[in-house]
Amino acid sequence: MNERIPVDPVRDAAERALAYVAGVDDRRVAPPGVAQARLVELDGPLPDGPTGADATIALLDEIGGPATVVSTGPHYFGFVTGATFPVALGAAFLTAAWDQNAALPVMSPVAAKLRDVAADWLVELLGLPAATEVSFVTGATVANASCLAAARDALLAEAGWDAQRDGLFGAPEIHVVVGERCHSTLGKSLGLVGLGRERVTVIEGDDQGRIRADRLPDIAGFDGPVLLCAQAGEVNTGAFDPFDELADWLDGHPNGWLHVDGAFGLWALADPTRAHLVAGLDRADSWATDGHKWLNVTYDCGVAFVVRPGALRRTFAAVAGYLPPDDRFEAMHHAPQSSQRARQVEVWAVLRTLG
Repeated sequence: MNERIPVDPVRDAAERALAYVAGVDDRRVAPPGVAQARLVELDGPLPDGPTGADATIALLDEIGGPATVVSTGPHYFGFVTGATFPVALGAAFLTAAWDQNAALPVMSPVAAKLRDVAADWLVELLGLPAATEVSFVTGATVANASCLAAARDALLAEAGWDAQRDGLFGAPEIHVVVGERCHSTLGKSLGLVGLGRERVTVIEGDDQGRIRADRLPDIAGFDGPVLLCAQAGEVNTGAFDPFDELADWLDGHPNGWLHVDGAFGLWALADPTRAHLVAGLDRADSWATDGHKWLNVTYDCGVAFVVRPGALRRTFAAVAGYLPPDDRFEAMHHAPQSSQRARQVEVWAVLRTLG
């Protein structure tokens, strides 16, 4: 008879996790010095042989738990880090237990279904165009990079260049335009997709960090594709760029793409009282945000939105003979990662619970 999977370590870990959650209200945010000093007890040489799972879980909890920063508690206000809704944590427990590879529908029907539903709900909630495609990734940085990679390939395709086949050497120049107060991770993403952190046209901002549309150059001066990067929610002030003015400027070019870094502020689209901040935001070609801030799911969760059909797949498709074709949405062909955690489970759970 085959032995069953031992569940005692899982039960022990779950009980310890519940005890941790129940105690966060009474803890200081920063771990005490003595707890940090004890982290050396997790060090040492790789064991020569196996160690009991119960002992490993106990060590991890008893040494690791006190050395955490209590970012899930009510006293933490650092780094725009959200806490976790109980339903999100519960969904995370189930997601971990299911251990689904959400790459393809054939690998996880439930992950595929929840991706479709969560994606539709997000598009509806934010009022984005119905054709918008949604990809769940690790955070806003990778969401930005995913959108920018899709933009790069779409702009070059319009210019007659296949970047996936031929690379970027010898490709037509893409003119990247950013605000002087864009977030540092946008530069990181531009570098990651080969467009360059410094090879950009920087537009002056106002005293709140908004792009000054009156400082935009004559778009006729750009003789190749134009990628304009705006932001919804400047990191220091929360300011929103003037999206209608930016979109109007870009409309003057035959091959342009407007991307919005909405890590902090994209969710304002769901609030009618903030309509003055988001005017024209729906005119973009792509948007990046994350779920671990405003949706309060566990780390990590990012969301890339691209309105141009097929743009994400053009960039990220990785077709192989052993992968069965499917007419349903295939997550691995719309994101940098192939194998991937089912982050959409928590997003679905939070949206269903909050409404």
